Amino acid sequence: MRGAQRGLSIVEVMVAMVVALLVGMAATGAALSFSATQRQAIAAGGAAVNVATALSAIKNDVAAGGLGFFSDRQYNCPSLNLSLGAAPLIDGAPFVPVRITREAPHDRLDVLFASRVEAGANARLRGASNGTVAELDSMLPVAVGDAVLLSPEGVAGPCLVRSVTAVTPAVGAAPLSLAFDGAGAHNAAAFSTAASLPARSRVTPLGAVGWSRYRMVGTNLQMEQPLANASAVVARNVMAFRVQYGTALAGGTALDTWQSAEGASWADLAPADLRRVRGLRIGIVTRSAERAKPDAQGLCELTPVKPMLFGTEVQPDVADWQCYRYRTAAVVVPMRNIVMGAP
Repeated sequence: MRGAQRGLSIVEVMVAMVVALLVGMAATGAALSFSATQRQAIAAGGAAVNVATALSAIKNDVAAGGLGFFSDRQYNCPSLNLSLGAAPLIDGAPFVPVRITREAPHDRLDVLFASRVEAGANARLRGASNGTVAELDSMLPVAVGDAVLLSPEGVAGPCLVRSVTAVTPAVGAAPLSLAFDGAGAHNAAAFSTAASLPARSRVTPLGAVGWSRYRMVGTNLQMEQPLANASAVVARNVMAFRVQYGTALAGGTALDTWQSAEGASWADLAPADLRRVRGLRIGIVTRSAERAKPDAQGLCELTPVKPMLFGTEVQPDVADWQCYRYRTAAVVVPMRNIVMGAP
């Protein structure tokens, strides 16, 4: 005789279904919570990488700042004529190769440098030059397409950046001669004050002139290259970008204090004060893109106080700023070319 078989009752089935539903709901909530936490962690990690990449790019440019504009322990160019095509970019203005400009509430950083490692070595003009040709009293390692810096000797006036369009080697008593015709990248513009270049003026090889400008556009930190007419975003969700000069006391050599681009002395760095600059301090504050979930009372406590940069409170770009994470990063870059080149 076949034994009696017993199945599940409808009540047991319903109980199992309810338990399974509760377990599924709990698992879904845990998964959503984990996903939100993961997104916040990824956003925070992305912000860290964002800042590190931006600071690395700025550091590399700043470390090269001033290369080519110093030679023989002398700052060659208190003023400068620099053009691109027919457009004067710096027209006899007071010139320093590293400059901070306040564009409240942020800063703008401009850095000029040469690409040639040997920039700073120089030759002398055999005779006066009008900026279209230069005859040198010694050899100079330049080629067609290279930029050179012509620095006046013994007279006031701006330096002049020119592009080499022809090189005539020295033969016998004939000197090495460089030509700068209008086809060169830095040769076509007319300046308000022409450079006066008597005999014995310096000619310095630059290779290519680099000009990097870092500034805020909205909440993006942007790198611009005025000589290449190019730009790129190097960091997003930036709440503050600030730069300070590390300076020595007048007549001293050791770094003494940090100076913002404010006040009579440092808002517009004068060439005479350049020799006091020992380094730059560069700081960035970024905000994570992922908003944290408020608590049961609808409040966010992820960030209880506003971030600080160089002792100044940073104003976030959102009203519910407590719901976001912020990262502050800074780097100090020695100005080797200025320290080694300034008298």
